[in-house]
Amino acid sequence: MPKDYIARLVYDHTHLSLAICKMPLEIIGGITFKEVRHRRFAEIVFCAVSSDQQVKGYGAHLMAHLKDYVRATSPVMQFLTYADNYATGYFQKQGFTKEITLDKSIWTGYIKDYEGGTLMQCSMLPRIRYLEVGRMLLKQKACVLAKLRPLSRNHIVHPPPPQWANGIVTLIDPLSIPAIRATGWSPDMDELSRQPRHGPHFNELRRFLSKIQAHKQAWPFLSSVNKDEVPDYYNFIESPMDLSTMEERLENDAYSTPNRNCRQYNDATTVLPSAGQSWRNICIL
Repeated sequence: MPKDYIARLVYDHTHLSLAICKMPLEIIGGITFKEVRHRRFAEIVFCAVSSDQQVKGYGAHLMAHLKDYVRATSPVMQFLTYADNYATGYFQKQGFTKEITLDKSIWTGYIKDYEGGTLMQCSMLPRIRYLEVGRMLLKQKACVLAKLRPLSRNHIVHPPPPQWANGIVTLIDPLSIPAIRATGWSPDMDELSRQPRHGPHFNELRRFLSKIQAHKQAWPFLSSVNKDEVPDYYNFIESPMDLSTMEERLENDAYSTPNRNCRQYNDATTVLPSAGQSWRNICIL
């Protein structure tokens, strides 16, 4: 975002902001948001952490503070935000989803629509204090482990095989060790666990798909066509396709292309086929 635009967001009198400061009063991150109290939701209009302070938990801590503050001072229980391709992962970790359950009539006209951004929603839980989530999860984990301990044997330490008693390690049959034999393990199970989850080119294709999603001409194809906005689309297109669906299909080792659908439904003189052709040329290169 340009600096002037960020300044307008931060200093807008209808917006509120939270910031993280490190001594000596250096701002390293912040969130700016707009409450729509009578509609019981808030829009996150800006969120950033200094690049040299990222991956340290500041972003998650800032979001937890925001949730606790908003819930304690207003009737708001939902957040909406438009996230770019680089921010969707962060928001998903903070409980946001691309599945919008908030009725469109509640937020339409109240939030700014960003071209190429992904609309995401977070529903807060009334009984959760988000700043205490980490501590709460540790307590839950300790409780679960305590319940499992009487049923588990993973805390038992077995002596090494007698063949290795003199410090000389030789090949032995794993099933000759009583403790391993007692688990029901077999060589077939080991072979099965070593099989790759995806094909040999999965990582290559995943990186390629991420580059496509970040391309400036990919915005019409990031998510599936909304049938509420384009009611007759699915009457024309028998096999709809988009990049989010391709991402899901890639995980399942299946592939398709949205290019033909784009040309079939939209007039050749409109912006969407033009974007599709530019995007296709990038893919071919």
